[in-house]
Amino acid sequence: MSEVLPPVVDRFLAYIQLEKRYSAHTFAAYQQDLIQFFTFLYTQYGDVSLSGISHSHVRTWLAGLMEEGMIAKTVNRKVSTLKSFFKYALRQGEVTHTPMTKVTAPKVGSRLPGFIDEKGMQAVEDNRSLRAGGVPIFSDTLKGFTHRMIFELLYHTGIRLSELITLKETYVDLGRLSIKVLGKGNKERVIPISPLLAAQIREYREYKRRELAEFDMEVLLVNPESGRKLYPKYVYNVVRHYLSAHQITTISQKSPHTLRHTFATHLMNNGADLNAVKELLGHASLASTQVYTHNTIEKLKEAYKKAHPKG
Repeated sequence: MSEVLPPVVDRFLAYIQLEKRYSAHTFAAYQQDLIQFFTFLYTQYGDVSLSGISHSHVRTWLAGLMEEGMIAKTVNRKVSTLKSFFKYALRQGEVTHTPMTKVTAPKVGSRLPGFIDEKGMQAVEDNRSLRAGGVPIFSDTLKGFTHRMIFELLYHTGIRLSELITLKETYVDLGRLSIKVLGKGNKERVIPISPLLAAQIREYREYKRRELAEFDMEVLLVNPESGRKLYPKYVYNVVRHYLSAHQITTISQKSPHTLRHTFATHLMNNGADLNAVKELLGHASLASTQVYTHNTIEKLKEAYKKAHPKG
């Protein structure tokens, strides 16, 4: 498909990868979006020059995607990709105007993040299923311990999936009860951990060294069978399995990000400062964190209805 891409596309992709230091996931999404757009342009309109691209071309492409069933959130990402690209092309003198000034992104319905209630997370802490009989959730094998550590780290620190699987052994400071995390844009932040979590990390380190002859020495969590660094799908499947199998939650969204939402919501519900939660989550803007205040308000409404005589 390289023949349909203007040369400036390669320079733009190099710019966001090397200078802006976007994550591999974001880079791949931008690259795919641009390939899709310029392939559509070439297929539908032939050889259109970069300066000849109009808002009508972009709108037609987006309309087609939505007719095919693409959700508004994904379409919005593609709009964002094109806005960034044409802004770059404008700065480079490749175009004299951007067609994106007349392109409006579709509205996305606001949805509160799904989270697990405190009863569900207490079951994880106690290692007792909410199913009848209260059997242990995690086994006492290295596999079970690794899976439990996935839950403990995601819930106790609120780190992202990508941050979890790249968490280095050397970034864990058990003496100072903290971990250093490399977040989006390679921005570092330090997150405090409890003595309980520190003890679990120490025990896990000793356990994997006893059980595995060889393993990835750089990262904290490893595959309990191969000793290699965890990959995203593995963690996703682990979280989804345990949340479903042990009735920990009834929400439909069951993913590692659910535990990040739970971390933030529980902090807010128990009186944490919004700015402090922002720093812990590694959000660039306070607006990203404010969504959790809605969950807090819903909890207050529920308490009001139960306790107030006129509720």
